[in-house]
Amino acid sequence: MSSMLLAQAAAEVNINPGLALIGYGLGAIGPGIGVGLIWAAVINGTARQPEARGPLMNIAWTTFVLVEVLALIGLVLFFIASAA
Repeated sequence: MSSMLLAQAAAEVNINPGLALIGYGLGAIGPGIGVGLIWAAVINGTARQPEARGPLMNIAWTTFVLVEVLALIGLVLFFIASAA
């Protein structure tokens, strides 16, 4: 019985699109910081050991893509939340 009440309450909830936008903005801070840390580590590692530039760049691009996927997932969730 209580699961039916929860389902009805969830159907009645209307998420404000402005609130979803604020949530996405806060969620985009994490990937922004992550990208900065990734490239700072690459610059630091290349300065210490220039011959390791190739492997460091491969690792950096891979982790950059993973971090940006998180930002894109947040953008998709923003559109889903604001359409409801």
